[in-house]
Amino acid sequence: MIPVQDVENQTIAVLGLGRSGKATAAALAAGGAKVSAWDDGVDTRQAAEAEGLEIVDLTRDAAWVGVSTLITSPGIPHLYPKPHPVIEMALRLGVPIDNDIGLFFRSFATEDWNHFDRTPRVIAVTGSNGKSTTTALIHHVLTQVGRPAQMGGNIGTGVLSLEPAIDGEVVVLELSSYQTELARALTPDVAVFTNLSPDHLDRHGGLGGYFAAKRRLFAEGGPDRAVVGVDEVEGLYLANQLSMAPADDRVIRVSSDSKLDGPGWSVFARKGFLSEYRKGRQVASLDLREITGLPGAHNHQNACAAYAACRAVGLAPREIEAAFHSFAGLPHRSQTVAELGGVRYVNDSKATNIDAAAKALQAFDRIRWIVGGLGKEGGITALQPHLGRVTKAYLIGHSARDFALEIGQTPHEVVETMEAAVARASAEAEPGDTVLLAPAAASFDQYPNFEKRGEHFVALVEELARG
Repeated sequence: MIPVQDVENQTIAVLGLGRSGKATAAALAAGGAKVSAWDDGVDTRQAAEAEGLEIVDLTRDAAWVGVSTLITSPGIPHLYPKPHPVIEMALRLGVPIDNDIGLFFRSFATEDWNHFDRTPRVIAVTGSNGKSTTTALIHHVLTQVGRPAQMGGNIGTGVLSLEPAIDGEVVVLELSSYQTELARALTPDVAVFTNLSPDHLDRHGGLGGYFAAKRRLFAEGGPDRAVVGVDEVEGLYLANQLSMAPADDRVIRVSSDSKLDGPGWSVFARKGFLSEYRKGRQVASLDLREITGLPGAHNHQNACAAYAACRAVGLAPREIEAAFHSFAGLPHRSQTVAELGGVRYVNDSKATNIDAAAKALQAFDRIRWIVGGLGKEGGITALQPHLGRVTKAYLIGHSARDFALEIGQTPHEVVETMEAAVARASAEAEPGDTVLLAPAAASFDQYPNFEKRGEHFVALVEELARG
């Protein structure tokens, strides 16, 4: 645990008592604060109270007497589409609002660091797609080369549940827009922006608000190095804003589809090869095509971003390359589950939006595509240019029939359930085919989250393997 600093004898309210909320309350208490906790769920409140938290009804004015700060969980809206009533009350009373990310950045450095030979560092990764894989890949490389490292944030361990840093350690954080948009302190040593595509637009009041939430990690924090994916205009704009001159190597530009020219520092992938350029000259190159844990152009973008971040903390190209080869990938993100009878089964349940699904469809040939769920605004019409590799689509979930109308002449079948989709796809697949779960939709019609959806797919494939 990382005790929160400078809160001794303060009364601090905590809204939301899920994993991060309870960890935040514990870290505040460890720092000497008096915590007043609240959650909208009766069962959640009762469970938290049984664990020793003081439950205070923050919907009542009297609860705010003496409260110095409100700490809110990331999933609770504070502005759009409208503030949560408790947050609206804090706004009205002038009580500062923060989250666990802000508390982490103001509490991570301690006096113990004065005795370290190497100062601990923080790498923070944000973006629309690929940030989990990029975060995990950076952490994997660091551990493989023997560098002490921890991983947390939006993946794995909550930030305040991490251990205090040791000499030379690197903490790698995945940060969502929900986390970056409100944190009062954002001071990573290296900040990574993977890409941007429309998502969570109701929460951010549109695409501009969504980009602004991501941009805060760079504008507010002033990282020593910024790794910026420039395959979209937002990334180009961000890199331009952060650079003082064309050769400013505090910004490392990253691309997965084009060679990057100029005198600065860049890392890009073309035709399966990663290249690093500095001052207009190539300084390193590696072959990504045989790295099984990183299939497809979207994972090559992740590899470029992770490579750049690792270079920014002093790792050598060859040790990064060696570590890449032992990376197994993350569950639910282009995860190869099995190869049965020459047919590859891939779980990309995390592909919940158009951009992620498009990248999954571009990563494989002869695809038997399992798609559907709770469709998002706009449906999947925008995926039509990427359907040339789809042999047949198997449509599941709430939006199955709507999606069937949006995929044009692509052969398809409405099968409703995951069981039926896996059964039909496996029965019809031929050697060389890939059965790909890339839903392009949320999971909440049939599953509590994308992880459970992916786990169901994996279980069904494992049943096939057992015969």
